[in-house]
Amino acid sequence: MVSESLRNLLVGEMMLSPAVNVTILAPDEGGGDRRVNLFLYKVQEHPFLRNLDWQVKPGSPDRLVPPPLSLNLSYLMTAYAQNDPQTGNTTAHEILGEAMRVLYENPIIPKDYLVTGLRNAREQVKIMQNTLDPEELSHVWNTFTQPFRLSVLYQISVVQLDMLSESEQVMAKRVRQIGVPDVRAPFHPPVVNDIAPSSGAVGTVITCRGKHLIGWKAYATMTGTPVLNGQALTGDTFAMPVPADLSQGFHEIKVDISHLFRRTFFFEVTP
Repeated sequence: MVSESLRNLLVGEMMLSPAVNVTILAPDEGGGDRRVNLFLYKVQEHPFLRNLDWQVKPGSPDRLVPPPLSLNLSYLMTAYAQNDPQTGNTTAHEILGEAMRVLYENPIIPKDYLVTGLRNAREQVKIMQNTLDPEELSHVWNTFTQPFRLSVLYQISVVQLDMLSESEQVMAKRVRQIGVPDVRAPFHPPVVNDIAPSSGAVGTVITCRGKHLIGWKAYATMTGTPVLNGQALTGDTFAMPVPADLSQGFHEIKVDISHLFRRTFFFEVTP
C-alpha cells in the first residue's frame, strides 16, 4: 500500500511532457525506457515505537489492542531513459530531478494519494531523503546484473501493521461497586488514646480506648504478629489478646484504624 501510494503521488504531481511511467520493480527487471522506478530494499523496525503500551481499539472503547508493529521502509529511486548521443544521461537526470522535487514538496503523502487502507492510519506516512551511503548503495546494485545507475535513497516512516484480532483483550471494568458513599460532615478522624493494662502475662486481654472509632476497622500487630485484621468497630473501645508465643519483655503494639490513624504502644509481657 505504501509503494502504491508513492506511485500515485509521483504520477499525480510530476510535470514532465511527455509524462513518464512510474514502476515498482527490482532494478534488474525490465520496465521500459523513460520511467522512474521505486525499489523497496530494506525494512526495519522503528527504534522508538517498539515499546508502546496497549491502546484502546478505534471504534471499540471497551477493548484493548497490542501495540502495532512500527516499520521504517527504505526505497531506492532510480530514473531510466535512453542516452542521447551528445548529452548522455541528461534525460534521466531530468526525470530524477523532477521526481525528487515532488517528494521534497510533499514530505507527508497527501491523503488524496493514499490508498484506502492507509487513509485512517494512526501515524502519518512521512518521506525523508536518506544520506547516501556509498557502501550500502554498492551492496544494493551488486546484487543485480544491471550496471549502476544514479539513484536516490528515501526512508518512509512510520508504517504500522496491526496485530490479529485474536490478541485483543476486553478492558477491565473501572467501576467495581456502586453504592451510596458514607459521607460524614464535619469529619472527625478516629483516634486511639491509650491501652490498658500496659503489662501482663500472655493471654492477657488488652483494651484500647479512643474517640470516633465507630464504623471504622481496626488492625493491630504485636512485634510483627497480627492480632487484629480488619475488626469492625461498634464502639470507642476494642480488645485484643496477647499472643501465647511472645517471650517476656517489652513488645511493640502497632494499631491502625482504617489506615486513617496509626500509633505505636508498648506492652510488657510478665511471667
